[in-house]
Amino acid sequence: MRDEQIKSEKRAGFYFRSYLKTQTLGFLDFKIDQVLMYLLGVTVFSLGAKFFIVSQLGTDPLDVLIISIDKQLGLGMGVCSGIVSVLFLTWWTLWNKKLPPISPFITTTLTGLLIDLWTFLGMGDYLTARLNGYAMLAIGLILCAYSSALIIMSGIGIRIMDLVVLTMVSKWSWSFTKAKMIIEIGIFSIGWLLGGPFGVGTIAFLLVIGPLIQPFMNMNAKRLSLKNYGLANTSAAY
Repeated sequence: MRDEQIKSEKRAGFYFRSYLKTQTLGFLDFKIDQVLMYLLGVTVFSLGAKFFIVSQLGTDPLDVLIISIDKQLGLGMGVCSGIVSVLFLTWWTLWNKKLPPISPFITTTLTGLLIDLWTFLGMGDYLTARLNGYAMLAIGLILCAYSSALIIMSGIGIRIMDLVVLTMVSKWSWSFTKAKMIIEIGIFSIGWLLGGPFGVGTIAFLLVIGPLIQPFMNMNAKRLSLKNYGLANTSAAY
């Protein structure tokens, strides 16, 4: 019995190491412009999220949840983003009965860590002294929409909740918009009940970001000659 348990643990360890190796080596296949587009997208998105947070007019549903957890645990946005990522990836794994891609974890956690960096550098005080809440909200909307276009075009990262949304679409034949709206309402509701921020910014994020992404993608392709890797890779990766 003990020998069987040891063999089972060794097999599990082997499969997990193989999974990590495959996921890690997969990043070596990305082109330099893809990686730069992805990193720029995540950085700009974290700036947009910081503008939302400092405006105190509400932020996007995922950040409402992350901020609420940070209020309860006091571990920082980066760590709390990682906790939320693990919860969603666990949900996705149990539902799909296979190990998930790690890029959503990297995207969500890296965004949280960058928000912590902007806080450490005193960006909140700098913005508050120069802009009113609605100006910060407007800038945050533009930054988040444009950065979302960059991340999608890079074909590398996908926001953690969108990974679950795609499973809902696949298993239940729902439209992406319907599944995403239900997930976002659920995420926001939990975050709000835990003390996360809510305001006009939350509603604006839901109504404005989505419609702006495609025009920004078109602008990046036509005006800046950026290649769209995302459309070719999405179905294969997720």
